[in-house]
Amino acid sequence: MFLCSKFHLMAILRLTRVFRFDMAHVLRNYPGKCKNIHGHTYQLEVTVKGIPCNEETSPKKGMLIDFSDFKNLIEVEIISVWDHALMIHQDSDPELLMALKNNYEKIITTPFQPTTENMVCELAAVIKKILPSDLQLFSLRLYETEKSFAEWYASENPE
Repeated sequence: MFLCSKFHLMAILRLTRVFRFDMAHVLRNYPGKCKNIHGHTYQLEVTVKGIPCNEETSPKKGMLIDFSDFKNLIEVEIISVWDHALMIHQDSDPELLMALKNNYEKIITTPFQPTTENMVCELAAVIKKILPSDLQLFSLRLYETEKSFAEWYASENPE
C-alpha cells in the first residue's frame, strides 16, 4: 500500500538539513579558558515545518522545500558569513577590535557574548526572516562540540 495518499498530502511535515562550519570566538571577561580566542567545528541542524506542495502540475509536488533550495538559503545567509570567521563582543577592547578588523576579513562583532546559546538565538532570528512565507522555523540545534549543543524551539519562543 502506498503511504502518501491524497489525505497525507495536506499533512504538516518537518524537514531538517545539517550544516557544518568552522568559526572562532572569544568570551569577553570569561574566567576560564574561553577568554582566549579559540575555534570549533560547529554543526547546525535546521528544521522547518509546513505543508508540502500539492499542485498537481508542479514537479515539486510533495516537497516541503527542495533540499538544494534549503541548502542554498542557509549557505548564503549564514554559513558563508560565519564560516572561518571570528565572533567577538562589540564591547571588547577597542584597540583589539581595530587590530583584528585591520588585519582580517571575517570579524563578526556582536551585541551579545558569543556563546553557543546566544548564537542559536541569533541564528533563529536570521532564519525566521529569510524563510519562504509558507515555511516556519521549527527548531535549531547548534553543536559546539560533538557532545555539547544548544537547542531552540519555536514552540518555546513565541514572538
